[in-house]
Amino acid sequence: MKEKLKKHIEKTIPLTDDEFSFVVSHFSFEEYKKNDFIFQKGESVKNCYFIVTGLLKLVYEDQKGNQHIVSFAMEDWWESDFLAYFSGTKAKLSLQCIENTTVFSISLKNYQKLCTNFTKMERFFLKKSNSGHIASQNRILSFLTSNAKDRYEELLKQHPLLFQRVPKILLASYLGVSRETLSRFSS
Repeated sequence: MKEKLKKHIEKTIPLTDDEFSFVVSHFSFEEYKKNDFIFQKGESVKNCYFIVTGLLKLVYEDQKGNQHIVSFAMEDWWESDFLAYFSGTKAKLSLQCIENTTVFSISLKNYQKLCTNFTKMERFFLKKSNSGHIASQNRILSFLTSNAKDRYEELLKQHPLLFQRVPKILLASYLGVSRETLSRFSS
């Protein structure tokens, strides 16, 4: 499992074996079952998660109890309620397993220590953060400028595996459409 984390990091920055040993010492390995919550709305978010295996959904629940999928996270992705993680506030989102999932987690304290003591990792996390901001802006723009069918086709093009792994009701929530509308797109 550690090799997957190393390979992921080395897509962005090179690491010697000793450097990786130092890096991985800041992480914890965790396993979750399908439907487990890693954290829920209102809880403290102590970690950021690198997904080794499995699939997660980040969910916002509105005041009426409607759930809105903010994002999906699968292998080789990072996920958390980043506002709660970095600010120490309570989660506004919930992170739940769609499949059995294994992750490497890093606490904010270890994240800060790693960035302070190892500038390569600071650069790595900056690049990951920038990529996340770009993806978030693109998602917002797609909701502002694209119709539901176009959003569906773009998601299918960018992440075809999601359609094999995620129930249609969750994909519909992510796209902001009903399950019936999603079924019309896919037929």
